[in-house]
Amino acid sequence: MNFEIIGDITNIEIIAVGNSIRELERLCKTYGLGRWRKLKGFATISLDGRSIYEAE
Repeated sequence: MNFEIIGDITNIEIIAVGNSIRELERLCKTYGLGRWRKLKGFATISLDGRSIYEAE
C-alpha cells in the first residue's frame, strides 16, 4: 500500500524506552548506541494520491 504523509505528525507520545523496545539489539547493531525511544503520533495521509485519511 503506497501512502504519503500530508502535513505534520501531531500528538506524539513515547510508548517504549530502552529495554522495552523489542528491536533494540538490531537498532544498536545497525545505527549504533543511543537513547532509543518508540513513538506514536497522528498524521493526515493520502493513499495512492486519492483518498485522504487520519492515521495513527
